[in-house]
Amino acid sequence: MPIIPSWWNALVHLFYPQLCVACDAAMPSSSRQCFCFSCRSKIEPTTFHESKENDISERLWGRLPIESAAALYYFDKKGPVQLALHHLKYKNQPDIGKRLGRLLGTQLYSSPLFKDINCIVPVPLHPKKERKRGYNQTMAFALGLADALQLPVYGNTLARQQDTVSQTNKHRMERFQNVGQVFILKQTKNIAGKHILLVDDVLTTGATLEFCGNLLLSVPGVKISIATIAVARN
Repeated sequence: MPIIPSWWNALVHLFYPQLCVACDAAMPSSSRQCFCFSCRSKIEPTTFHESKENDISERLWGRLPIESAAALYYFDKKGPVQLALHHLKYKNQPDIGKRLGRLLGTQLYSSPLFKDINCIVPVPLHPKKERKRGYNQTMAFALGLADALQLPVYGNTLARQQDTVSQTNKHRMERFQNVGQVFILKQTKNIAGKHILLVDDVLTTGATLEFCGNLLLSVPGVKISIATIAVARN
């Protein structure tokens, strides 16, 4: 493998600097962080990958049997994490999802709770919305996870058959009604007997992950773990 000279990395960073995913501040090219120091001081990372019982597993208890669950950050309104997610979804910046996925994937790689994951399945967008946006932000996140974990991504396993309206301003019961009967299993031959990492961008009530996860669990031998960029506070 050829050695890339340091001057080349400096030149690339000059024209394509590594930017904070929230405020676009330039960061050192050697930084493995996604947020600048100022934004990091305003966000709260989770340590869910270190514990089998955490806020996500408690929220899904009795609704979706999962092996493990992880999220990078807690979600706070008007905070840097919300801003980063807004850029990811609406500002044509899928690379944000990949960067955040690689960051979480590095954590999961070192966690014994995620050692036997076989594949990654992202929550799908409706085709109409994906065509309009140009990409599925959750797929971008899944690809970043796959880079770090060296696992395949099965993007055609689930499909969204209805284009639901935004969940942002809905109450809990409305969210459940909004996702009911929305998702279908499209392909199952690759996932039978597998431990799947089901991924989404944000977990709020868990309704979307509950429906998708239970669909996947209808395939013989499947086990489910969860990974998200952020989790809303209870």
